[in-house]
Amino acid sequence: MKHIDFYLDFISPYAYLAFEQLPQALEGLSCSVDYRPVLLGAVLKAHGQLGPAEIPAKRGWTYRHVLWLGHQHGIEIAMPASHPYNPLAHLRLALSTSDDGRVSRLVAETVFRHVWRGGLEAADPARLAALTAQLQPRRDAGSDGSKALLQRNTADAIALGVFGTPAYAVDGRLFWGFDGLAMLRAYLTGDAWFDGPQWAEADQRPALLRSSKN
Repeated sequence: MKHIDFYLDFISPYAYLAFEQLPQALEGLSCSVDYRPVLLGAVLKAHGQLGPAEIPAKRGWTYRHVLWLGHQHGIEIAMPASHPYNPLAHLRLALSTSDDGRVSRLVAETVFRHVWRGGLEAADPARLAALTAQLQPRRDAGSDGSKALLQRNTADAIALGVFGTPAYAVDGRLFWGFDGLAMLRAYLTGDAWFDGPQWAEADQRPALLRSSKN
């Protein structure tokens, strides 16, 4: 049986879409999955990146793209009333149900659907209170324990080379993005391509680095 670590942040529509599509992507395969919330903003900062919604020209395309992907794949999705928003409350709440940084699929599903269905304000205090009551966490979301789990998950993800969400780690290999699910399935089904040079040597070449002065 293969084991997959699924790194996610509830702020990411691509992570939501991948989460919903994962059972279909793994259909017929023997796999276990751990869902690990991370702070996408910290991951992006570690790699010197901006999120798609932080780039004005890319923001509109991203939102239209994820809504199209939902339509294309039959996944219910609606943009929250405000986006981007601060996902810390959702991440810490999910992890307040955990002792080791992993959350159940039910917890992840409940939080994802709170954010990405209905078109409401994700961070509305009344909705967060209702979500907290629904999840019945083991401790307060703002506790040191919940904060520490999020920090540890995020640091572990960065150390592993995760540069965005959703990311899937299996057998020391990383796969990224909603469209990466097809590639993940191919690997899990034993596609020989992954044993060849196109995987192993794709990044083994010098990069042309342009000077900021040019």
